Order: sequence, then C-alpha cells, then structure tokens
Amino acid sequence: MKGSAKLEESQTADVNQQAMRALKHDVKNQLSNILLAIEQLRYEIPEPTADCIFYLDSISLSSARIDTLLKEVE
Repeated sequence: MKGSAKLEESQTADVNQQAMRALKHDVKNQLSNILLAIEQLRYEIPEPTADCIFYLDSISLSSARIDTLLKEVE
C-alpha cells in the first residue's frame, strides 16, 4: 500500500509539473506577442500623447513583471 501511494503521489506530481510547464510556456508566448505589439505601436504612432505613452509603458511593465513571476516559479 505505501509503495502504491508513493507511486501515485509521484505520478501526480509529474503531471502537475508538466501542466505548470505547459501553462508557463503558453503564457510566455502570449507575453511575447504583447511585447512585440507594444513595440510596433511605439513606432507606428506618429505623435503619441502622454497618456498613450503611459498606457504602453504600463502594459510593457506589467508584462515584464508577469515574466519575472514565471521565472521565479521555476
């Protein structure tokens, strides 16, 4: 019984780790898309207002923070 329970626990941990890796990978891909879009907008907006720059900077900073959190989970 003990060996069976440990094996099941180990398998559950492996599945959880795989799920976490997949989730992190998917989130990082989306963050990359967001950051690329922000950088493109910075070049395409001819004369951005202060508000526009603030919003782009906020999105960029928040994306970087999410990426940092994901790295800390590793």
